[in-house]
Amino acid sequence: MKQLLRSITFSISIDIKQLCNSLRFKRKTSSSKMTTSDTNMLLNYVPVYVMLPLGVVSVKNVFEDPDGLKEELLRLRGAGVDGVMVDVWWGIIELKGPKQYDWSAYRSLFQLVQDCGLKLQPIMSFHQCGGNVGDVVNIPIPQWVLDIGESDPDIFYTNRSGSRNKEYLTVGVDNESIFHGRTAIEIYGDYMKSFRENMSDFLESGLIIDIEVGLGPAGELRYPSYPQSQGWKFPGIGEFQCYDKYLKADFKAAVARAGHPEWELPDDAGEYNDVPESTEFFKSNGTYVTEKGEFFLTWYSNKLLYHGDQILDEANRAFLGCKVKLAIKVSGIHWWYKVENHAAELTAGYYNLNDRDGYRPIARMLTRHHAILNFTCLEMRNSEQSSDAKSAPQELVQQVLSGGWREKIQVAGENALPRYDATAYNQIILNARPQGVNKHGHPKHRMFGVTYLRLSDDLLQQSNFDIFKKFVLKMHADQDYCADPKKYHHATAPLKRSGPKIPIEVLLEATEPMPPFHWLSETDMKVDG
Repeated sequence: MKQLLRSITFSISIDIKQLCNSLRFKRKTSSSKMTTSDTNMLLNYVPVYVMLPLGVVSVKNVFEDPDGLKEELLRLRGAGVDGVMVDVWWGIIELKGPKQYDWSAYRSLFQLVQDCGLKLQPIMSFHQCGGNVGDVVNIPIPQWVLDIGESDPDIFYTNRSGSRNKEYLTVGVDNESIFHGRTAIEIYGDYMKSFRENMSDFLESGLIIDIEVGLGPAGELRYPSYPQSQGWKFPGIGEFQCYDKYLKADFKAAVARAGHPEWELPDDAGEYNDVPESTEFFKSNGTYVTEKGEFFLTWYSNKLLYHGDQILDEANRAFLGCKVKLAIKVSGIHWWYKVENHAAELTAGYYNLNDRDGYRPIARMLTRHHAILNFTCLEMRNSEQSSDAKSAPQELVQQVLSGGWREKIQVAGENALPRYDATAYNQIILNARPQGVNKHGHPKHRMFGVTYLRLSDDLLQQSNFDIFKKFVLKMHADQDYCADPKKYHHATAPLKRSGPKIPIEVLLEATEPMPPFHWLSETDMKVDG
């Protein structure tokens, strides 16, 4: 009996050893596969940033609630968020006078962000806060600039009826030395150089990953064609903003060179809340398709290209050699996209028609500055828009992102309005990876990053935050937070000097329309899937 028990015990022992070895082998094999899978899946990782509240630094240049913000930033960090974006307001920093910069409050903010383990995207915000959708605080541009505007109100964008918009300086003064001996372009350049000098430690530490260069109202490369402060309501077509004396003189010189000194700026394009067909300019076969109308729209949109190009050149000089990328924002004007005239886009300066791409020339201009195109309205679906707006945000997003990828630049994006639901998050994820994830490596197309607007009590409400955490995980392709951007091929090299200026004729070759890339009908990584 003892011999039998020893035999059984020995047999069981052998079996257990074999089982353990087998399990060990399987675990090793499985682990090896998972490591390979993780490495490949990381190439599908899209970093997520969160926009900080507009007034995190007050109009009086005070960082008012560091303890409260720290708690919120740590919650974001715990959710796997990669970083935050923040407006660095010109109206706060250079408030006291020309070249009198005070960065102290922002230095405290940046230090807190760094201490919380997050990356940072600062916006060079040369515009006013207040008067646009979502503006809950009022931060004007510097008072010394507004004072110049008292004696010369044409430094501001002006509509046909003479209403001035003080949220951003007209592109007409870009090269006018009327600001205590400086031009607007020089003001922006000096501001960015001062930022570099005063934030050098944060630039060197890797905290700051890109510089968002503000180029217009709401920080976007556009005209202030639909200001709520002047009574605009969705889905009004907006108004052209080129009736200040500087742009009027520029247009007069342009038509003279073209051999048509008799041409004038439009007087038939309606008012802010009109519909296209009620105007002579935008109606079917209206002014916009005549030789005169096409000349005007080309001139009007080209002024934005020149404006963006000049300021990005200054930004490139300011941050040359820093391990950062430059980025600009383009507005998602999705209403009236479905009609032939695209009226709301045209008044904003995007000369985009069914047979003319108004966005790819912007992307081409960005190529010489190694810059990112950051686009809005990623969360919107056509079915959610009112039918009378003739809106098509999905097609607009596909057009703009495809144009950026065709020009071989990086594209990033934001939501236009706060959303906390799975439908909106799924739409953002779809746009971030239009053809879905590739389990074997790089996806065909992938956005460089997405910024969620914005940090608020509503976002942090528990049920909202729970679904937001799932959104972050799906943006990360079901991978844990990755602190090393090199692992998802986002390594940032020192910024190189901008390339040679691209002739306007070459930029405008990109107006040739091309079909967008293929988009899946829905994301393969749903937050509620």
